[in-house]
Formats: sequence, structure tokens, C-alpha cells
Amino acid sequence: MIKTKQTLCQETWPQRSPLRAPKLGDRVYEQIVERIVDGTLAEGDRLLSEHAFCRMFEVSRPVVREALARLRADGIIDSRQGSGSYVRRRPVRDLLCYGETTNAAQLLRCFEFRIALEGEATALAATRHTAHDLRVIRAASEACNNAAEDGRLGKQEDLEFHMAIARASGNALFAETMELLHDDIQNGMDTARNLGRSEQKKRFRILREEHGAVLEAIEDNDADRACVAMRSHLHNAQRRIVGSS
Repeated sequence: MIKTKQTLCQETWPQRSPLRAPKLGDRVYEQIVERIVDGTLAEGDRLLSEHAFCRMFEVSRPVVREALARLRADGIIDSRQGSGSYVRRRPVRDLLCYGETTNAAQLLRCFEFRIALEGEATALAATRHTAHDLRVIRAASEACNNAAEDGRLGKQEDLEFHMAIARASGNALFAETMELLHDDIQNGMDTARNLGRSEQKKRFRILREEHGAVLEAIEDNDADRACVAMRSHLHNAQRRIVGSS
């Protein structure tokens, strides 16, 4: 159980301009995340009340509730009935260096969407792939491994691995949707890979194992296992960003 610490008073929060841009829920989310990442809020600290957040950011209660719901979904805070919301874990500190906090909410929402999208695409690829598709997926996987051995981040190779699987699904809409999300997907890969620089060998080993599990399931024509392997791979990447073990 997380130990309750002293409630963070409104006076201890930096004064900020009222939020007037679109997607106010994301903006509130991002400013709270920034305070958690930089240590202003520690694990176990109690957040301000919804009413206090409304006054601070000059937004409505539904906007604040949306931001808090997303923080709970990402495992960053816990809410206790009758007590309030508390910091559960701090996203990795390097997130402020490698990923703009103004994009944090969008980055994590993109991972959520990819988990659903690519999980199904991978399941279809396991049963619909052609011999050519399988060669392309294997080549992309090998390219990722070669990049790791060369000490490179291999962002483009990683993206091609995921795109090759989407194309192998036999439904062009999967690949087309991923192409529309190219910038968001690339940003997520950049952030996840840069955050792992301090433990590069470990990250490469995990990536090789996760990609290998996906490829093996596709080779075995096992749709259920392929779906689980891809969803697990993307979920783990998301969890590493928010600092979950």
C-alpha cells in the first residue's frame, strides 16, 4: 500500500497561465505529469481536489475528471473513495529530456490505440500471410537485430517490422491507418528507445525476445498467440515509458 504523504497545497504549485487551448484534458494531464516527473509531486503524495484543479487551471470539472481518469488508466495515480487521488508511480525522469511533455498524453493514447489495432492485425497476419509476407517480416526482424548489434537505435527497422505485419494481415486498412499515424508511432518509438539508452543492452535483449515471440507465433499460424505477443510487446513499451516495472 502506498504511504500517504502530506497533501500538496495549491500554493506549492507553480503559477501557470489559464489553459485555453483545445484538448484541455490533455493539457491538464500533461501539467500534472510534468510535476510528477520533475519531483514536485512524489510517489504517495495526495493530489489537489478536483475543485482546486478547476480553479488552478480555470477549466470545468469534467475536464479535470478526464485528465485524472487518464492518469489512473496509465497507472500513474490511484484514487481512493472518500480520500482523493495519490501518486502511484513516477514516469521515468528522462521523459522530460526525450519526449515533450506537451505530447505525453497523445503519445500514451497512441500506444493504447496501437495495442488494439496491431493486436488484431497480427492475429490476421498469422493466418493470412503469404510466403512473401513471411520473408519480409523475417527480414525486418533480422534488420532490427542487426541494428542492435551495431549499437544503433534501429527506429526505422522497428517501424518496418510493425508495418510488414500490418501489410501481411490481408486488410489494407491496417497498414493505411498506421501510415496515417506515422508521426505519432515514430514519436512513441523514439521516446521508448531513447529512454532505454542507459540500459541499452537490456533493452535490445527484451526487444529481440518480444519481436521473436511475435514472429514465432506468426510462423506457427497461431492467431491467438500472435495477438497476445504483439499486445504484450506494445503494452510493455507503454509501461516502460510511465515507469512501471
